[in-house]
Amino acid sequence: MAPSPVPAPGRPVGRASGTALPRAARPVELPPVHGALVCVALPALAVCAEHGQLTGGGPEGVYAAGRRLLSRSVLRVAGREPVALQGRMASADRAVFLGVLGVPGEAGPDPGLTVERTRSADGTEGIVLRSAAARPLRLPVEIALGTDLADLGAVATGRSGPELTASVHGTGLRWTGSDGWSAAVTADPAPTDSLAAAGVLRWEAELAPGAAFTIRLRVRGGAGVRPAGSPGAGPGRPGGHLLAEARAEADDPRVGELLRASVEDLRALLQRTPEHPADVYLAAGVPWRCGPVTAEALWAARMALPLGTRLAATTLRAAGRTQLPVGGAESGRLSGPLRDAGPGLPPRCTGIEATLAFPVVLAEARRWGLPSTDLEELLPVAERCLGWLRRVVGADGLVPDPGPAGPRRAETQAHAHRAALLGADLLDACGRPGGDALRDTARTLREGFRRAFWAGDGVGGGPVLARAADGRTWRRPGGWAAHLLDTGLLGDGRYAQGLLDGAETDRVARLLAGPALDSGWGLRGLGAKEPDHNPFGHRTGAVRTHETAIAVAGLTVAGHGKEAASLLRGLLGAAEVFGHRLPEMYAGEQRTAGGRPVPHPAACRPAAVAAAGAVHALLAPAGIRPDVPGGSVSVHPPASVPLGALRLSGLVVAGEPFAVRVSGLGLGMVEEAAGGLQLGV
Repeated sequence: MAPSPVPAPGRPVGRASGTALPRAARPVELPPVHGALVCVALPALAVCAEHGQLTGGGPEGVYAAGRRLLSRSVLRVAGREPVALQGRMASADRAVFLGVLGVPGEAGPDPGLTVERTRSADGTEGIVLRSAAARPLRLPVEIALGTDLADLGAVATGRSGPELTASVHGTGLRWTGSDGWSAAVTADPAPTDSLAAAGVLRWEAELAPGAAFTIRLRVRGGAGVRPAGSPGAGPGRPGGHLLAEARAEADDPRVGELLRASVEDLRALLQRTPEHPADVYLAAGVPWRCGPVTAEALWAARMALPLGTRLAATTLRAAGRTQLPVGGAESGRLSGPLRDAGPGLPPRCTGIEATLAFPVVLAEARRWGLPSTDLEELLPVAERCLGWLRRVVGADGLVPDPGPAGPRRAETQAHAHRAALLGADLLDACGRPGGDALRDTARTLREGFRRAFWAGDGVGGGPVLARAADGRTWRRPGGWAAHLLDTGLLGDGRYAQGLLDGAETDRVARLLAGPALDSGWGLRGLGAKEPDHNPFGHRTGAVRTHETAIAVAGLTVAGHGKEAASLLRGLLGAAEVFGHRLPEMYAGEQRTAGGRPVPHPAACRPAAVAAAGAVHALLAPAGIRPDVPGGSVSVHPPASVPLGALRLSGLVVAGEPFAVRVSGLGLGMVEEAAGGLQLGV
């Protein structure tokens, strides 16, 4: 896929410290895709309406390497389009459509023909006509095809241009664009007639009673020079071995379905960097966010660690290549564009997010069994990230985002504090200097946070979202507060100290579980009673799936099982309605009896942090604590048993299969683990 077609809200921030920040660009109004069936096997994808016809409208089409190879594929039998009955996803990369037609010359309401179409992300399609008529049929079948060979960015912004004129090519049609791109459709069996000017292929289908007639289409495209930055430049699809095929059995059958679909989506979102094909990472989301490696790729790799450490290693390697060179004012920071933070705050820096995530992912991957060769290669990058962190903590004990004059954000302080503590533990374990200095940095961050980001006492007070350099504050309760509960495991099996003390943790737990934030489908991005709450606002009220997942895990570790269970049940309810493919966000409307979660029209689905977040949330009740360097793994399930009896298998610890069972009484037991690991409960 090509880099994200949506202009970033500001230019990349690989700038010298102290330079002015750009103003955010006007956001692009993306075509709605919430009702589409999206088949994904990056760098290929297909966006389809539920009726199965590709009409050339909106974002519909078959894409490869960021180009739309086919925008129109309209089937007619005896001059009529089938009556669409059902469109569904059969797997992450394949959709199936079912329609019917009445038999010409026969009376009655019963359709005598069924039409099944199976479309895959890789550009293949099978069409099967099956007759239930009592007499032999001879029917004309035609498929009208077309394409504009538009770049996905042009499709997103409504600048796709007219369809191109086709020429006959072998057993199908071919289109060639002015920039050297071309696409060709081949058909089996060969059509009896081809009308290139109209883009039509025709067959005469002969059907005996009960017989079927099958057409197979295949679309392929290419260019003399592949566009720079296209992840499609890598050889083939990344292997499924990067992510284990985890399975779940639970009293609630939705658990197994959600885990299966989430792992499928994660595999479908894997893609390579063009210059270094061995660097595999997760695209942020389809169809609009398939660009270069981002902070979301690191977050998703962290949440997917129970599926193996290979993805974490390749993602860290790809992210590390973006690190700014030694010697500059921003030395050690990973590069990244600005991210829109909603109408209330200036944009934030994805490079800062990635820099603070890098040592955390590496430290936790080591605990899950990251091979020593990968650790040795990636450790210097983590050290430079941690060096940058120590330098940017200001006199106020806080990390500014996106620049020295930018606001201080509570979420950023939580990320920085976690990076300092886990980074210190990592350096100590690897015999590197700097651990004590990082623990001092963590202490400074905790003190700065308490002064700047907690309003009132632990009982009646609450966290502040952001603080400007001039002292102005934004106290806006929202799902962002979940990050304050996210810590991480240290070498002795304990969770790292968080930014909050016990009373403050309890207060945040009550906040997250309260009706203002818990919509019944997940956490709202902004409290429902806030003046500028918008249930569709991506930062002002929509449910963000990964924040809900982080809250579930954080609340579970903090001992707030009841609150975690409420959010987890909401996530499962939403997943069921969305066909177990959770979008990156959806409307924060309050759940009502018989109601359904409302999709966000521009949300990516599938999305890496949503799919990985589902894995993260579903595994929280097992309480798995790996310490492969220490030779042990233990499970600490909560007493609340939010999913009832649960069995997880196909996970990976120390590079070997791992399985755990939690009884309906909350008792955990490791059923399968690598030899040599000491097991604990």
